[in-house]
Amino acid sequence: MSLATPLALSFGAPLGLLALLAIPLALLALYAARRRRTAYAIRFPAATSLAVAAGSVSSWRRHVPAALALLALAALALALAKPQRTVAVPVAGASVVLVTDHSGSMSATDVEPDRLSAAEAAAETFLGKLPKPTRVGVVAYSDGPDGTLAPTTDRERVRQTIEAQSANGATATGDALQVALDTLAPDGRKAARPASAIVLLSDGKTTAGRDPVEVARIAKRLGVPIYTVALGTADATIPNPISPLSPPIAVPPDPETLKEIADVSGGRAFTSDDANQLRGIYSSLGSRLATRHEQREITAGFAGAGLVLLLAAGLFSLPRVGRLP
Repeated sequence: MSLATPLALSFGAPLGLLALLAIPLALLALYAARRRRTAYAIRFPAATSLAVAAGSVSSWRRHVPAALALLALAALALALAKPQRTVAVPVAGASVVLVTDHSGSMSATDVEPDRLSAAEAAAETFLGKLPKPTRVGVVAYSDGPDGTLAPTTDRERVRQTIEAQSANGATATGDALQVALDTLAPDGRKAARPASAIVLLSDGKTTAGRDPVEVARIAKRLGVPIYTVALGTADATIPNPISPLSPPIAVPPDPETLKEIADVSGGRAFTSDDANQLRGIYSSLGSRLATRHEQREITAGFAGAGLVLLLAAGLFSLPRVGRLP
């Protein structure tokens, strides 16, 4: 699943598009003019001899001035409609907290080279896509939150906190989410900074601490969406930590709970069983979080293109007939 949104073209004055009707009218006028020239050539056959004597013009070059003039007319008509395009603009003061599970199940190798290494690489991709002014915090957890960093613009400190994790312990997702939420919305007040969000990556069910869905409800009330990523495959296992001779332990992900967390909080849920797919998800999140979409008018571009096309049409016409098309 992708967060990408196509940057669509819209118009501030769509009635201006009616000017495009001038194009078929111009084509009809051009057709009628050429019919008259043909009739003239038939009535006065000597005109054909004169044209041959003057040198014939290749068929494609004969049509270039008219085609350029019609394109110019189309560009100017679109300019009248005040075209706009949607652009992504960084939100000043935005904050995002990465909540990363490093419980024992993150040592599974179903996602190459292993789940934790893949998560660290995806986090690096995420940081590269975020606007530079965006503050990034980290909450790493297993039995409980054990590696935290308040939101900062210092990307190196963020990387160091993420890379300091090792796979061990249980999974206290609810406690980790609460710490992240307290960072973004202290004293239980609505998030003060705009575009505050949490990105949660986990690979298993919560086995310790509070219910993460309850924390998600609080996040919804405080205006902090939680975007979740369920990492891993259903048949993944890890060696038994008690005895290597014992059967391996199954460590399937828990996409159902993570989806509920996302839905309840107002975020979105993703699943990944591949390192490249995981990087793609984080890349999309990094591009979209902490930005807003604005409409930018691009009328000048269309008007300029129309004028350039008109000038080109004139340049192609003058050497042949000494006049504009």
